[in-house]
Amino acid sequence: MGERLNKRADNLKMNTSLCADAALTSLPADIFEAVNVDGVTLFPGFCDVHVHFREPGFSYKETIRTGSMAAARGGYTTVLTMPNLSPVPDSAAHLQQQTRIIRRDAVIRVLPYGAVSVGEKGEALSDLEAMAPDAAAFSDDGRGVQSDELMREAMIRAKKLGKVIAAHCEVNSLLHGGYIHDGAYARTHGHRGICSESEWRMVERDLKLAAETGCAYHVCHISCKESVDLIRKAKKAGVDVTCETAPHYLALTEDDLQEDGWFKMNPPLRARSDQEALIEGLLDGTIDMIATDHAPHAAEEKNKGLAGSAFGIVGLETAFATLYTYLVKPGILTLEQLLPLLTENPRRRFGIKDDNSFSVWLPEKTFTVDPNDFLSKGRATPFKGKTLSGVCLLTVADGKIVYQNV
Repeated sequence: MGERLNKRADNLKMNTSLCADAALTSLPADIFEAVNVDGVTLFPGFCDVHVHFREPGFSYKETIRTGSMAAARGGYTTVLTMPNLSPVPDSAAHLQQQTRIIRRDAVIRVLPYGAVSVGEKGEALSDLEAMAPDAAAFSDDGRGVQSDELMREAMIRAKKLGKVIAAHCEVNSLLHGGYIHDGAYARTHGHRGICSESEWRMVERDLKLAAETGCAYHVCHISCKESVDLIRKAKKAGVDVTCETAPHYLALTEDDLQEDGWFKMNPPLRARSDQEALIEGLLDGTIDMIATDHAPHAAEEKNKGLAGSAFGIVGLETAFATLYTYLVKPGILTLEQLLPLLTENPRRRFGIKDDNSFSVWLPEKTFTVDPNDFLSKGRATPFKGKTLSGVCLLTVADGKIVYQNV
């Protein structure tokens, strides 16, 4: 098998188009290792469990079509879309509005979340049972579920359905109007800060509920050292918990902030000590996967500075290159350590079957990030103008070419 893949990669180096058709028929679905020949590398298709494709309801920001094309360019062949849409997928009928668009327009596998609460308002539970056949998992991402009782009941019902609850952890009463990390940059530049406690306090609550209910619980986009410590201890205690962090928290800190809305996301970029704890969590297995939290907005929503801009940046088209440049090349993680965080770990946790999907890369080839070249409608990235290593040549999803660098 290795010899056949080596020949595929060799052919690819000479002619991407000719190699693609041949490779489709021979790459087994259970490969989770990179195959490298003379600098050309085949990876299994990446899986991102946290993206925002904005449709239905906000197609001026992104669509299923543009979001999935951006994902394909980044080597992703499966993504899970968050439910902050209009209508919110809080019933079977509302969820089906999204799945119809997915069937029509997606170029890769797109699996939707169902909302935990009606309208993501945190007041009443959604119809989890009716949505279960089509929902990959349940989340109120973008908002933390403030009610202990509502979250407990959601976990109980999700447990019966065999579904994961994926939580955006944020205590509203601790936000105080903040919009960047409550640290040195905020104090120096006169900005309102978001304290780390607003995240870890809800992580702490949810871990207790998960232990009580036995629910499969997943923590979205952790950003601070306290969250890492809490999850590490919970895992050792036998709680059924996994978590993700995002490329920007691993590559950047509050020290990299600029007076630009393209550096504004939620959770915010935190302190270097938080970044170090996240990396330690990757190395010791506390953090199970890396997800982009790809969150596109229109230009006018992101050009109002740190205080006035919407939360969210795009990341699908730069994720692997960011991780390879900031973690692998400096020797912080090996490629062998990085790959499961993008492939098998998210699939295993969310019960996603692999398929005949892979991507082909020149990992050492450099490029300068130019948002005007993105396939996503979103342009806001803190990596604009950065030189990164890692260029995707080809992505194949479910046996079909979905992206080709020509």
